Amino acid sequence: MGSSRLNTALVAIAHMQPTLGHFIDGKVVAGGGAPSEVFRPDTGETLGAINDATADEVNAAVAAAKRAFPAWAATSGERRKEMLHKVADIIEARAEEIAAVECLDAGQCWRFMAKAAVRGAENFRFFADLAPSAADGVSLPTADHLNYTTRMAVGPVAVITPWNTPFMLSTWKIAPALAAGCTVVQKPAEWSPYSARLLVEIAHEAGLPAGVFNSVNGLGETTGKRLTEHPDIKAIAFVGESKTGSAIMRQGSETLKRVHFELGGKNPVIVFDDADLERALDAVVFMIFSLNGQRCTSSSRVLIQSSIYDRFVEGIAVRVRNLKVGDPFDPATEVGPLIHPRHLAKVESYADIARADGATVAVGGARVPGPGYFYQPTLYTAADQHMRIAQEEIFGPVLTAIPFEDEADAIAKANDAAYGLAAYLWTSEIGRALRVSNALEAGMIWVNSENVRHLPAPFGGMKASGIGRDGGDWSFDFYMETKNVALAMGNHKMQRLGV
Repeated sequence: MGSSRLNTALVAIAHMQPTLGHFIDGKVVAGGGAPSEVFRPDTGETLGAINDATADEVNAAVAAAKRAFPAWAATSGERRKEMLHKVADIIEARAEEIAAVECLDAGQCWRFMAKAAVRGAENFRFFADLAPSAADGVSLPTADHLNYTTRMAVGPVAVITPWNTPFMLSTWKIAPALAAGCTVVQKPAEWSPYSARLLVEIAHEAGLPAGVFNSVNGLGETTGKRLTEHPDIKAIAFVGESKTGSAIMRQGSETLKRVHFELGGKNPVIVFDDADLERALDAVVFMIFSLNGQRCTSSSRVLIQSSIYDRFVEGIAVRVRNLKVGDPFDPATEVGPLIHPRHLAKVESYADIARADGATVAVGGARVPGPGYFYQPTLYTAADQHMRIAQEEIFGPVLTAIPFEDEADAIAKANDAAYGLAAYLWTSEIGRALRVSNALEAGMIWVNSENVRHLPAPFGGMKASGIGRDGGDWSFDFYMETKNVALAMGNHKMQRLGV
């Protein structure tokens, strides 16, 4: 079964070879920029290549989006709804192919990717259903005036997506942009461009007009910079590292672009001694070791009350030793390869950093011998909150365990990080759950649960973890301008000057 899925992925990618071109104004453009190799994470072999988009190619993509914008923005919400549902239909019909490409391209495990395409279709259906009401506002009457608000699409937008789950995260950003009436120029991550490319092809197969959704490949410092600095791009939606987000903000500042950033995380999961420890253990292990640890909302710091620290850490260690690492196409595999040799080297370097700072490498701490970019699931213990392994985003299958004494200590340690994306909390006391949730500096908090997304709910972080929120109407707040109209209802009193 795994080999047939691999063949499906290889066939899907074959038609994009030898070098993956751009998709501009409804057509494939070969591209004339410098080539970059794309590697296969599970073997280390070269999978293909992309060409960095030249300045002319970026300009052409933005020009296509600008030309298409007036007609797309004027398209009725009902018609946009119809087309976006058609996109979802095709995603569902090609779900196995999309999942297989994601496994090959990004090294993600089949057990998680099998439903990722379905989630992408759900994203399109959710925002498709909101398209007819996206421009709706509110009535704000006074005694003398009727004030009412309405919204309009902001214009052509840049969407820069990451390499960890490229297809699903592309749908999460692009579906609301299209539903709002914006046109899009996407730059997929250069390390995993193939599954993201499937989305733009599916969108045009569904009937989106040429120029509404364009895609250009390339590096962040070249293609990405050209896109974020372009004066005709009105907004930038970016998912990735906090350092890159800072650079993008600088690049867009000259043209006063609005930005939406979903950035890094060093997310805590707090386990109190009154928690359901078996369920907490399930959630802790799942939220750091699923998706190969390459997940912005992963619970990479586990804060454990000291009275149960040794027992709970031993439970984690048993689970980590038992994790099945291997072929991402094998449904039994729980942890696959990391994305790229450069990223593998970064993740591997933290074992020496942990030891130098005085932590213990309780499990793992080294790459897996053999081909591909596999890293052993790793548990660091005897750690404290000031160590680099507790402060820096490692973005791999690596968990740092830290003890705490009481509620105040747990809150202080949880908040002692530059990031504030997500937090998780395990306790049986409802008052404590409310108190701690209110005190945590994080944009999203799950109590007695792993990360379970609810599409109408806001998604985003504080501090170095980002700016803005996705989900429900919050997405339209970013992709649309709100304006107020004040209509006088009679002859209200006005001052008269110069009479």
